[in-house]
Amino acid sequence: MWRVPVCANSCCSNLFLHRYINHMKAGNKTGILVFTLFGLSEDPELQRLVFGLFLFMYVVTVLGNLLIILIISFDSHLHIPMYFFLSNLSLVDICFSTTIVPNMLVSIQTENKAISYMNCLTQVYFSMFFPILDTLLLTVMAYDRYVAICQPLHYMIIMSPRLCGLLVFITWFIGVMTSLLHISLMMHLNFCRDLEIPHFFCEVTQILKLACSDTFLNNTLLYFMTGVLGVFPLLGILFSYSRITSAVKKMSSSQGRQKAFATCGCHLSVVSLFYATGIGVYFTSSMVHSSQKVSVASVMYTVVTPMLNPFIYSLRNKDVKGALGRLLSRAVSCL
Repeated sequence: MWRVPVCANSCCSNLFLHRYINHMKAGNKTGILVFTLFGLSEDPELQRLVFGLFLFMYVVTVLGNLLIILIISFDSHLHIPMYFFLSNLSLVDICFSTTIVPNMLVSIQTENKAISYMNCLTQVYFSMFFPILDTLLLTVMAYDRYVAICQPLHYMIIMSPRLCGLLVFITWFIGVMTSLLHISLMMHLNFCRDLEIPHFFCEVTQILKLACSDTFLNNTLLYFMTGVLGVFPLLGILFSYSRITSAVKKMSSSQGRQKAFATCGCHLSVVSLFYATGIGVYFTSSMVHSSQKVSVASVMYTVVTPMLNPFIYSLRNKDVKGALGRLLSRAVSCL
């Protein structure tokens, strides 16, 4: 009934984006441009340390999130809406890290900081696309917890497979269309100065700073969509948890209250980590003029947060820990 998502959506989006950029690039002189990514540091000794650290975090991120998807796929006890959304979140975290980290590792290893115009725009697209999915999925998961605690008798009726599939489809659709809108506007920009990006990936605001044509429309859309897709989902999450808190306080059983808080604790931790790092990067880029400090702050939401999410759900969730134990015992018995 509840199927774990596969990478088909991401692959189709990637193919569509490449075809779209190739089509637009044919009439745009910037198609031959090459950008230079400065990375986190130019010190050779520090570069090796950064390479090892990022490689370790990327491997942990991929394996941890794949394990979450595997556990949810093979354990029938977890075939419920909450874990269906969690498997989607894990998939998005894998894709988000894959958008940024491998290119950075190859750049450090080959000592080649150049990135083509098309690859840079592709990275801009996905570096906007996957955080949008993260935000919307966390909002959907908050709504799921609200229905589960505030309307438990109608939970399976309201959160039907059809509704859950529709909610996930809407999040992907919004992410695809919003990111394509940004890219379509960026395709018409002209770049006529040194194309050096003081960052470890092609971040949209850094690219807009390099344009010599008018970026008023690009910046307006960026701030507007950041407000809409950042503030409104957060308000939805806060509203859901305000209702959840009121419902939990009315419970007569202390055991029921503990169970309710336990089911929400993991999600609240992930939400807090995601928004705290995102807001931290925003204020760092606004108040600090050092590009290196902004890059270091960006590591938190691009690499660290996707890596920590599986640990939060596996260490603080009894259902996931129980499913992991059953999966390991099944694997051992098969040896």
